[in-house]
Amino acid sequence: MTGPAIVVRADDPLPPYEQIRRQIAGVIASGGLKPGDRLPPLRQLARDLDVAVGTVGRAYRDLEAQGWVESRRGRGTHVLTPPTATVAPPTESLERLARDYLAAAMELGFTQQQAIDAVHR
Repeated sequence: MTGPAIVVRADDPLPPYEQIRRQIAGVIASGGLKPGDRLPPLRQLARDLDVAVGTVGRAYRDLEAQGWVESRRGRGTHVLTPPTATVAPPTESLERLARDYLAAAMELGFTQQQAIDAVHR
């Protein structure tokens, strides 16, 4: 895979699959990966990142569901034209982000209300 290296950080409150998904989407959005470029096979990227194959698989499935990539059995996973901002993201994505944010804030010792107040500010 061309572009910046993908890194999974143990100190990041986001789950590894979400770290991978966000970084790959960011590389695609910035033009580091072009439509038609092939992503590394699941097993290879999992080995490179020292994570489970299922973790990379989840990231790839989420990327595919969001229109960033297309996977074909036996042909690999290829980058699509990046989704446009005019397409509304699914509501469940926003809810997942909200849950992840609250969980991360609470892991740092903040209360749920403190985290919500921070969003309002």
